[in-house]
Amino acid sequence: MATLLHALGRAAFRHRGRFLAGWLLLLALVGGGMAAFGSHLDSEATIPGSQSQKGIDVLEKSLPSSTGVTAQIVFVAPEGSTVNDPAYRAVIEKTVAAARKAPQVESAVDPFEARSVSADRRTALAQVLYPIKRDALRDSSVTALEEIAFKARSSGLRTEVGGTIYSTAGLEVGIGEVIGLVVAVVVLVVTFGSLLAGGLPLLTALTGLAVGLVGLLLVSNIAKVSSTAPSLALMIGLAVGIDYALLILSRHRTQLASGMDAEESAARATGTAGSAVVFAGLTVIIALCGLTVVGIPFLSVMGLAAAGTVLMAVLVAITLLPALLGFAGTRLRPRPGSRADRRERDMAGGRRRYGGERWARLVTRRPLVTVVAVCIGLGAVALPASQLSLAMPDNGTAAPESTQRKAYDLISDAFGPGRNGRLLVLVRTADTDPKAAATEVATGIDRLDLPDVMSISSPQVGADGRTAIVTVVPKAGPRAEATVQLVRDIRSVTPELGAATDAEVLVTGSTAAAIDVSDRLGDSLLPFAAIVVGLALLLLLLVFRSIVVPLKAAFGFLLSVGAAFGAVVAVFQWGWLADQFGVPTTGPVFSFMPIVLIAVLFGLAMDYEVFLVSRMREEYVHTGRHRESVIAGSRYASRVVTAAALIMFSVFASFVTAEDLTLKPIAFGLAVGIVVDAFLVRMTLVPAVLVLMGKSAWWLPRRLDRLLPDLDVEGAELAPPHPATPGVQRSKLEDPTGCSAD
Repeated sequence: MATLLHALGRAAFRHRGRFLAGWLLLLALVGGGMAAFGSHLDSEATIPGSQSQKGIDVLEKSLPSSTGVTAQIVFVAPEGSTVNDPAYRAVIEKTVAAARKAPQVESAVDPFEARSVSADRRTALAQVLYPIKRDALRDSSVTALEEIAFKARSSGLRTEVGGTIYSTAGLEVGIGEVIGLVVAVVVLVVTFGSLLAGGLPLLTALTGLAVGLVGLLLVSNIAKVSSTAPSLALMIGLAVGIDYALLILSRHRTQLASGMDAEESAARATGTAGSAVVFAGLTVIIALCGLTVVGIPFLSVMGLAAAGTVLMAVLVAITLLPALLGFAGTRLRPRPGSRADRRERDMAGGRRRYGGERWARLVTRRPLVTVVAVCIGLGAVALPASQLSLAMPDNGTAAPESTQRKAYDLISDAFGPGRNGRLLVLVRTADTDPKAAATEVATGIDRLDLPDVMSISSPQVGADGRTAIVTVVPKAGPRAEATVQLVRDIRSVTPELGAATDAEVLVTGSTAAAIDVSDRLGDSLLPFAAIVVGLALLLLLLVFRSIVVPLKAAFGFLLSVGAAFGAVVAVFQWGWLADQFGVPTTGPVFSFMPIVLIAVLFGLAMDYEVFLVSRMREEYVHTGRHRESVIAGSRYASRVVTAAALIMFSVFASFVTAEDLTLKPIAFGLAVGIVVDAFLVRMTLVPAVLVLMGKSAWWLPRRLDRLLPDLDVEGAELAPPHPATPGVQRSKLEDPTGCSAD
């Protein structure tokens, strides 16, 4: 691997104009395609094989109005008045009549005819129906309806608009993301002590991100791409793109400071650090592609989209960056006598102990104490994770100042929280009267005397003459545990009710679908983790040729993800520091959070593992001195890992400023997980464990050693034997115990 990448790096350096032209051409192609075709993101989440999805598919044919998007116009009369006052009633009726003529609207239901007036007669609720999916609803149509509704405010009525016309996720970049990018630039400049060196990782990362993200938007024209996918791809692609370029550039600068020729340095940096980048990127890609095992298209697209941007980040780092190093030439060499030059020379010669080496010596002085302290500390932080509660987002998780959130709260106050999360009980018959069967089903549900049911409607018959729906309004909101239990209670008796009426009975609708998504994710979590971690451990086994290193890496990851989950629960469910983090509403977090966080954090944690341990193993392969190799690896890699972690933290933390609670807990969990994993697990726990294990940390059974291919991630084939260890072969090293170390 190192030999191939060394040749690639040299070719990119020598033919830098061609490599740069190739990337510019690719940028032009995707940019031109975007200008010509645009994008078509889809906000619909389907759950193949679930009861709710089966019901939705039936209703799309028999009663399409029940599956289209809806808008809710809420009218609230001033204190001391009612919506029945002639003046206010006239304004409401006029507004509903205008809404019927709004773009893409099929019908608008007068609240007085539908008896959708609160008990105190201060609030009226009008339903507006669109016979289309959310992705087919134009933004201009939503704006037109808002303008119609808000005109009623001039009469003194308070008017808000809610409903499923509002998407709960999408690609939004604000000031927070810009600040995160600025912090990344500052970290890069401070790390390298040079504007030119600090700007190169950002330039290459943005190039790869632009190609990956615009390419994804183009793909949305021929395949379904969820509206959340670009946000995750942007967040992950930007973070890893900077980090991968940082690792290679850092090695290049160190080699230049030691006097190496610029071309040879770029080639060797690509061969050694580039190998770590390739395998680190593969672990992230494996983790993200593992999201496809859940069987939810929405989530699969998110994972594949983010994996695509990671692939672009790797390709840019090993092709475009060496080409740019060629253009920079010796200008990247630290100026003789400068602080950066002294630091790089001291690093290379080990003449001065910097922070990374001092910390490594401290935590390895008493390694067992370090291991126990880290495990106990992170275990305590992870304790709240046992209370993790999940639900799909709705308008109740939108920003408090948004009209959809205000409408949601007004409906909850006037009609009860369950009005925002109604359940549809679908009754489909073969040859009997669907209305009679649905009436009997409704009576059967009513006889259960379920405490969480507020009301049960009369049946509504579909156009095919075989189906009917009964609407059940829960007392609790759509994300409440009581509503989840209500769905399960009704479903527990639907087989019996169906047999009694000779019909198929399904509990469906958006609320039931959200519950099915959460259940599917919960059931898939262990198989997903087993597949992803198993594949990644196999990859680490190939890279490090050790049994201990992959197992230690996985255990450290469990500590990191536990701490991340614990922090998310404390802030987003318990409300600790909720105001400081801009969390407007506490409660269950986004159902996709655990599985997405596990996938992304595992991949990034393995990045740090590869960055750090590959340098330790490289020293061990060349010297054979175990403890000093751990210290030396920390000396070389800690600065890069620190900078990489700070950059990733700043990128993820910037997304915590997002208004929507869909992405916010994921970004927060990743920010916490990155800090914990980089500083407490990889830079503290890992050196302590390796020193505690001694040379057995690199042990591999001889039979397995012969079976596994030698990938030469350390670049042993590129360097002569170390003078301090004569007789050591370039690609193989055996310790004095006779156990294979490679």
